[in-house]
Order: sequence, then C-alpha cells, then structure tokens
Amino acid sequence: MDRRDFLHVAALAPLAATVPSTGRPTGTSGLSAPPPNWARLRRQLKGTLVLPGDAGYDTARRLYNPAYDRIRPGGVAYCTSAADVSACLTFARTGGVPVTTRSGGHSYAGWSTGPGLVIDVSRMSSVVYAGGRATIGAGAKLIDVYDRLARHGVSIPAGSCPTVGVGGLTLGGGIGVVSRKYGLTCDNLQSVRVVTADGRTLDCDATRNAGLYWACRGGGGGNFGVAVSFTFRTFAARDVTVFFLHWPWARAGAAVRAWQSWGPSAPDELWSSLHLGRSGGGLDVAIVGTYVGGKPALDRLLAPLVDKIGRPSSRSARTVPYLDGMKIMGGCAAMSIAECRRMPREAFAAKSHMAYRKLPADGVRALVDGVARGGRHSVLLDAMGGAIGRVGPADTAFPHRAALYSVQYYAEGTDRRWLRGLHSDMSPFFGDHAYVNYIDPDLSNWRNAYYGPNAARLAEVKSTYDPGRLFRLPQGI
Repeated sequence: MDRRDFLHVAALAPLAATVPSTGRPTGTSGLSAPPPNWARLRRQLKGTLVLPGDAGYDTARRLYNPAYDRIRPGGVAYCTSAADVSACLTFARTGGVPVTTRSGGHSYAGWSTGPGLVIDVSRMSSVVYAGGRATIGAGAKLIDVYDRLARHGVSIPAGSCPTVGVGGLTLGGGIGVVSRKYGLTCDNLQSVRVVTADGRTLDCDATRNAGLYWACRGGGGGNFGVAVSFTFRTFAARDVTVFFLHWPWARAGAAVRAWQSWGPSAPDELWSSLHLGRSGGGLDVAIVGTYVGGKPALDRLLAPLVDKIGRPSSRSARTVPYLDGMKIMGGCAAMSIAECRRMPREAFAAKSHMAYRKLPADGVRALVDGVARGGRHSVLLDAMGGAIGRVGPADTAFPHRAALYSVQYYAEGTDRRWLRGLHSDMSPFFGDHAYVNYIDPDLSNWRNAYYGPNAARLAEVKSTYDPGRLFRLPQGI
C-alpha cells in the first residue's frame, strides 16, 4: 500500500500570497543598496554557490513542490560547514539580501526558497552514532537517518516522508508514526548547533543557550538561526507491525466516531491514522498504522475498533524490521534506499488543525460531507496522546501536548476553495489550533494557532538572537 494512495495530491495555490517580497532594502535617500557581490561570496565558500545562468541552477532552485518552480533565487549556497553558513549570513546582513534556509525543501507554503539567497544545508547530512546518541547533520533526509541508524540497531522518532529533511522536521516538533511510543522528534533532541544572525556558531542544550534550545524544539524553522546539526538520544529499533484496513464510504461516519475514541487512547505502542479520501477511484475510508509489537497483540487491539465500525472490505498486517516499516509508511517499500531518496516530486495544497476534543455528531457529519464533495482531496487524522501528551505544553516550544490528534487537509490543483471551505466548516469544532510544520499561508491568527501561550516566549528568544530580524518569513516570529 503506497502512502500516496491516500494523499491524492497535486498542484498548489497561487504564489502571490506565499512568496516573500522581492524588494531590496533601500536607504533613507530612497536609492537602492549596491548590488550584492556574489563572486566574493563564492570565493568565501568551501561549498558551492549556484547562480542564475550556472549549470544546475534550474535543479538547485527547485523545492519538493513543483508549484514553486517559478521562484528564481538570486543564489543557492550549498553549505558544507557552519563556517559556510556564517559567511552566507554575513553576506546577507551586510548586503541587504533576503535570506532563507532549506533543509529538505518541503515547506508547504514554499518558504524554503525566495528571491534572495537560499542557504541549503542538504550537504551537511552526516549521521554518526555513538553511545546511545546520534549526531545528525541538518540536511539529512529521513530515509538516510533511518537507514544509517538501522545499521546500529537504533533509530529516532521522525516523520514518514523519505525526503523530508531532519532539520525542518525537528525545529517544528516532529510528529511521526511512532511518536505515541517515543515522543516527538524534538522531545528526543539533546543539543543543537545553530549559526545565529550575527554569524556566531552556538551549541545549545539545557544548560548552554537554553532559551534558543527551547525554541528549537517546536518553534519552527527559519526563525532564530540556521541549525546545522542535532544530537538525539536513540531507542532500540524493534520490529514493527504495519497495518491497513479499508471500509466502504457508507461506514465513514462510524469510522470517525469509533477511531477518535480509540486511536488517541490506545497503548503507546500503537499509532494510527484515519484517512478519508476522494479521488478518481471514488471515496475511500482507511485506517493505517504501526504497532511496536507482533500481529497477534495488534489483532486484539483492533478488535473493538472493528466491532464498532463493521467488517472491513480489506485488511492487511505484517511484522517487519523497523527500517522496512518506515519504508512502507513512506510509500517506498519496494524501492532501494537510493530510490527512496529520489521519490517523485509532488505538488499539493494543504491546511491543518489540531483537535483538542472529539467531534460531536454534527462535526462528524460536516467532515464526512466535506470530503464527499466533488473534487480530488483527502483528510488525514493522525493519533496523538501517549508519550506526546506526557510532556508539558511549555516544556518545549511545541504547545499542542493535549491534542487528541492532528488533522491534515489536502487538495489537488491550484483552487483552494475546497480546502478553505472545509477548514472553515471544521473550525467551530476544532478551534484555531494548527501545526507549524504544516505551515498555512491563509492563516491570519497563525501566532496563536501554531504556538499558543508559547508565542510570547518565542518572541523574547527572537529579540535575543535575531534583534535585527535578518530571518524574515511571512509568518515569522
């Protein structure tokens, strides 16, 4: 079963609302600043600076989402060290050049590119394991993290998409398919190395630069500096049982009602996701998941859910090594690691909610009816609870510890009307909570939606480490 069978996604929204301004800062006289000296920056880097007209520029400027292919950065710097990053930030600061950072290039709003300098950390992708800890470069793709740590029999809790960069995932929190058992990615972060706006390289943990360390655990990427490496505690990678159950659309309401009471309160070892989708193949209801354990125990846990929904039209479950489980959940089960690393690019439009309470009957109807509307789209409900909820909402910058599940809305095409309509319909039930790693350019109340009561402290960290606001996102702290 391919993960993308559930997403049904293609093509994103108009760029006008999502692309940072192309204007260059001007002085008090109104005259433009001198043009940036790109040749000088190129000489300063051990990595590679790719400029318009260079071979490889068209590849270098692309994100995962093809909808942003029209954006043409002034330059893309493939940095190989913290010193390279520092040189890029000095260049941007002194030359008035807009700067953005890219790890895996999966920003939902396209904010890992822009018209100025893109600092790409993908070449800082080492994965080193020693003594129960993994030190991982900020540009490492998740499939490489899983693969290299599997050789030592360990892993970290992370996301499912193979080509997501560990940097962006961690900085926004890091919800994944074993988070109920092992916590968010950021919960397992022991230290992070960050290059700040003034060019300094800082090691941050619970005792050194503790405020910045706190902010890097859920405060979102691109706000406070450029993270170049992370050190995580690891867990022993056990076999996992992956499962897929499908029902006819007539059981959609029953599935939502049963799953939202079952999934978030299951044992920590069991993570699940409810998928409601409409595609060219029609309407579909599915529950997929991972269980850190064997199939007989999983069958016993699934029994009460199936009793409430009814017999599924199809059902499969198998126990596999941990790495194989992550490949299955990432949609590249039959591929080599190298092929997983080159997953096809996909365009999509998305929005999110964080559900702090179960949907009442009218909320269930609104969700099911919304997915049934004409079009090609899907909604994914991902179970939270477990280890996620045992961390205090202020202990890290990720505030949504009491959420029962996250909600992802996906749509095909450039027309966002279905997304906006269903998101608006569901807001009275879910509230205004959202996940920063599913960043949403439509949100006007994004500070509260992403960060809740942690927003004020994040602003203090911003003023300490980037008082001149070198790092500016449209939804930036």
